This record gives sequence, C-alpha cells and structure tokens, in this order.
Amino acid sequence: MSQYTAPGHSRNNLTKTQKFSIAGVATLGAAALAFSLVPGSPEAGAQAADVSPVAFATSSQAQQAVHAGVSKQQTNADKQAKDAAAKAAAAKKAADEAAAKKKAEDERKAKEAASRAAARKPVYANNLDGWIRQSLDIMKAKGIPGSYEGLHRNILRESSGNPNAINGWDINAINGTPSIGLLQVIKPTFDAYHVEGTSTNIYDPVANITAAANYAADRYGSMDNVNGAY
Repeated sequence: MSQYTAPGHSRNNLTKTQKFSIAGVATLGAAALAFSLVPGSPEAGAQAADVSPVAFATSSQAQQAVHAGVSKQQTNADKQAKDAAAKAAAAKKAADEAAAKKKAEDERKAKEAASRAAARKPVYANNLDGWIRQSLDIMKAKGIPGSYEGLHRNILRESSGNPNAINGWDINAINGTPSIGLLQVIKPTFDAYHVEGTSTNIYDPVANITAAANYAADRYGSMDNVNGAY
C-alpha cells in the first residue's frame, strides 16, 4: 500500500526542521545554565548562600554533640570517683567502729575476768591460822611440800605463834645471826630460801613460814618431818 504525503512537504524536510528546533532549544538551555553558574552572578551567590549555612550548622551541631559527650563522660567519672571515695570512707568508718567495739569488749571481758579472779581469791585472816593457810597456798603453787599440821606444830614449838620472836641466847645469837620470826629462821637462811612473791622482810609471817618450809623441804624432805630444833 502506498503512504500518503502532504503536498509540499517531504519526510526529509520535516525531519531537518524538527532537528533544528530541538538544537536551538538545547543551546538556549545550556546558555541559561552556564549563566546561572557564572561566579559572581546573583544566582550563584544565592545557591552558595543556600548551601553554606547548612554545612556550618551541621559542623556546629557535631561539635556541640562531641562537647556534650565529653562533658557527660567527665560528669560520670566525677560521680564514680565521689561514690568510690564515699564507699571507702564508709568502709573505714565501719572498720574503726568495729575495732573500737572489739577493744571495748576485750576490756570489758578483762575487767570481768579480773573481778572473778579477785572474787575467787581467798581472803586470809590476819592471824596464825590465816598466815599458815596463805603460806600453804603459796607452797602448793611453788611445789613445796608441807601440811597445816606440820607447820602449826613447829611454829608453836619455835615461837608460840609470835611473828616478832627473837632468840637472843642460842649459838646463832652468839654468832650474831639470831633466829627470828614464827619458825625462828636466821637471816642467811631466810635470804637463801626466800620464796619469790613473798615479802623480803624476815619478820613477815607468811614470808617467814614459807622460807622456813622451803629450807625444811630441801634438808628434811618436808616441815612435817621436823620434830625439834632444825
């Protein structure tokens, strides 16, 4: 079938005309675009003005965010340090209170123990019976043998129970060392057989009895074995 063509127009002419139009439009568009991008032009400045604040705002916000993060970290670190210091102080206070409490408790127990010991400590009468009983307790603690009967019997024979008795006529007195006290002990013997913890005064009843019992134990085995001058 043949194709109809309008009179006076050919396909080639129409095509060229269209191409010319399209080229002209493209050239004008390019020129307009180039003009808008020329440095110093109002349009370019407007575009730059539109972009710069956005970039500056973004950078400022980032810096603010960094500063905020650092400040928050510093605040957290300060808080942690303060919390640690407070815990350490509380622990030290608790330890000090516990130590003080323990010390007070130890002192209280020591006082109670001393009080109980004092309560258990026998009270001796200030007479011959009390002197003998006190000497016997000391002798027991020191391992010195002897009995109440043996001490009492020899005391009555030697001094009649007088702690200040002095023999001024026997050989010891003649030699310048008279026998003294409840069990008539001369000073050299008293010094040699003195029992630690008792008085160093030869006239002291308990010291005199205990030293004499110590001497008798060394020489005769016990004061119980003494039945005369010794």
